[in-house]
Amino acid sequence: MADLAQLTAWRDALMAARYQGIRTVEYDGERVTYARDAEMAAALGDLNRQITGTTAHVAVVRIQSSKGL
Repeated sequence: MADLAQLTAWRDALMAARYQGIRTVEYDGERVTYARDAEMAAALGDLNRQITGTTAHVAVVRIQSSKGL
């Protein structure tokens, strides 16, 4: 699996190509051609899920307050 920096770079390259209307993306010497925008959207969704999975999640948040008395 790729590290966070590489996943982010792939996502940024894919988003830039999608916004420019380009269907072929080349990164690290590999070329991928998407037939439809839906395929690019699915690839972006997958990259975003992988990026989200590599970041730490806070499981519990504890809030403590006082009235100052």
